[in-house]
Amino acid sequence: MTNAQIRLAAHPTGLPQPSDWDYSEQPAPEPGPGEFLVQVEHLSLDPAMRGWISGVRTYVEPVKLGEVMRAGGIGRIVDSRHPDFAVGDTVSGPFGVQRYALGREDTVTRIDTSLAPAPTHLAALGIAGMTAYFGLFDVGRLEPGQTVVISGAAGAVGNVAGQIARINGCRVIGIAGGPEKCAHLVDDLGFDAAIDYKAGDIRAQLRTHAPGGVDIYLDNVGGTILDDVLTCLAPGARVVISGAISQYNATQKTPGPANYLQLLFKRASMTGFVIFDYAHRYPEAQAKLAEWVSTGQLISTEHIVEGDIKDFPETLLTLFSGGNTGKLILALP
Repeated sequence: MTNAQIRLAAHPTGLPQPSDWDYSEQPAPEPGPGEFLVQVEHLSLDPAMRGWISGVRTYVEPVKLGEVMRAGGIGRIVDSRHPDFAVGDTVSGPFGVQRYALGREDTVTRIDTSLAPAPTHLAALGIAGMTAYFGLFDVGRLEPGQTVVISGAAGAVGNVAGQIARINGCRVIGIAGGPEKCAHLVDDLGFDAAIDYKAGDIRAQLRTHAPGGVDIYLDNVGGTILDDVLTCLAPGARVVISGAISQYNATQKTPGPANYLQLLFKRASMTGFVIFDYAHRYPEAQAKLAEWVSTGQLISTEHIVEGDIKDFPETLLTLFSGGNTGKLILALP
């Protein structure tokens, strides 16, 4: 078996370029005692990847030059030397951008594809869904009747977060790019309103849709949109920093929010969080998310690209052009 891999060749400046990656092929590894070989079938593509390849330590160590690109994935076991993991079992884990990866009991999670298809376990039932769950409940202290605004609302985290807020009795306003994405949020996912940031004057639109102010803002974008929302906070608001995709490829230093004093005026808070800090509580979130998916209350939106390992670099750029709706996944043949 031939193992196709994408390795990091250079730390990008701005948007990642083809020259920042190396594609290679080599024999698939053989499992040792207690290990098993996974044929990766679905790869998770996430905005956080841009930070991982910057060469700077953030909340995790950066991917080193020459290493296989870090990525979560789902695949089937094709060879096993572990008594409790059989050939044909479906598992998820940090397999990296490669066709075959070794797994161990402590590095993988079994996937129940009778509950939902494998891609859903990377989307609503995966890290994206759990980020939305803990971001709203633990950091945002979500309560029924509140007004929740979400940027990057058509993305992997944002679309789930909006639905969670709706399920729990909140008014939900999504910010997304373009009329098609905004229509999807309202018509398909049940958001109360959607703001097209490309149409301009976000503050005016926010004041129309949230006249009483914003109680919780889940920010996936940063930049000027964060600044606009800060001017529309309700007293005691919680700003939850989940990501800042507008800044990941910046080549110049990005200024901080100009309107941060609104946090003082409104007695509000702004808090960042990292999903990995909640690893010990993943089962709690997954159980609740699975319940909502099974009852049809929560729709998992996946943007699946059919391709091969060598298509990873180009597919990744979809995240930064706004070309995806929902969770971006590379499906391997």
